[in-house]
Amino acid sequence: MGQKDITEKLLEDYNDVFADIVNVLLFRGNRIVKEESLKETKVKSQYKAEAGKLHEQERDVAKYWQDGNGLVAICGLENQTAEEKYMPLRVFSYDGASYRRQLSLVLHFGMKEWSSPHNLKGVIDIPKELEPYVNDYKANIFNIAFLDDETVQMFQSDFRIVADFFVQKRKN
Repeated sequence: MGQKDITEKLLEDYNDVFADIVNVLLFRGNRIVKEESLKETKVKSQYKAEAGKLHEQERDVAKYWQDGNGLVAICGLENQTAEEKYMPLRVFSYDGASYRRQLSLVLHFGMKEWSSPHNLKGVIDIPKELEPYVNDYKANIFNIAFLDDETVQMFQSDFRIVADFFVQKRKN
């Protein structure tokens, strides 16, 4: 794990920054998620793979999003500089390790737009006759360096500086 990855995780773990990212990328800047509605949750989960071998996986950042009536969703952020072809499978495994109300965002900081698959069906080979029966699972990937200026200005936390840096880096 590189220094940059640790720095991104530390910044995004602040509730104001986390809420800001979710509000801008999902709700066009409307302040739907309040920083006080976010609670810590574990980022590690375990699973049993082939031949019973145990594995552990770790999300970059995850939070419980709660309102007065209880849990709204579990929101997770993944930071990527390079594309990962199997990202839909990673997101699927993170979400499956949690429970029903999972929301995952992949923050792609690369200088080229993500061109690898965004969905499960783009990653696995499915026999044609089974295709209608296989559920497709989508990874919500946001190309930070390709956000428009209006979107960048919607951020109210320090993440605006980060987003603007990557946009300017791409442009210049």
